Amino acid sequence: MVGFKNYTALLTDKTFINAFWFTLAFVIVTVILLNVIGLGLALLVTQKFKGSNLLRTIFFMPNMIGGLILGFIWQFIFTQGFTALGTALHWSWLNGWLTNAKTGFWGLVIVTVWQMSGYIMIIYIAYLQNIPQEVIEAAEIDGASAWQRFTKITFPMIAPAFTVCMFLTLSNGFKIYDQNLSLTNGGPYQSTQMLAMNIVNTAYNSGNFAAAEAKAMIFFIIVAAISLIQVFYNRKREVDL
Repeated sequence: MVGFKNYTALLTDKTFINAFWFTLAFVIVTVILLNVIGLGLALLVTQKFKGSNLLRTIFFMPNMIGGLILGFIWQFIFTQGFTALGTALHWSWLNGWLTNAKTGFWGLVIVTVWQMSGYIMIIYIAYLQNIPQEVIEAAEIDGASAWQRFTKITFPMIAPAFTVCMFLTLSNGFKIYDQNLSLTNGGPYQSTQMLAMNIVNTAYNSGNFAAAEAKAMIFFIIVAAISLIQVFYNRKREVDL
């Protein structure tokens, strides 16, 4: 019964509930942006032009930087670069970028999308390169527009890549910790605290390991359920396409 009380207590734990909704909003936005931008970059660099290989390297490079280091780099950009630019241009909305929940949220989104877009791009490239060019050329000869070729041929044939990328971006979005720690540290007043940080702080800052364990279990169930539902739905959609 004591262990069960740790789970029921979560219903009244405002910090955990706020962290859950903040994380869920973050996941929704980053999943959409990462897949749209990643696919867009993949379509760009798979075109035949000079410098496409160089662009692949440039787009992928942010993924090579560790989360904490990347977060501190962008913290400097947000606190110093944005402030200097805002002062010079008299744009007050650039000042104090990480000092409130709204702009702190978008700061986390920008850093995550900037870091992971190149990685998602690589996955889409692998599937795009397996599309038979004869099919694309035949559709072009038949008068299909670029949008029709993409929606009727390209996207259905890379549907498995979409399933993989959705799974990766969903799971990564929920377990973000490094960037959260280095950019905002959950502040101000825990308004930008994500689930992973909330669990760690409960265990090591508050010393409440029982509550942290309950939070971690709920966290695992939520992520597993959402990921499995997503994979099942996208696998079924692959067949329909």
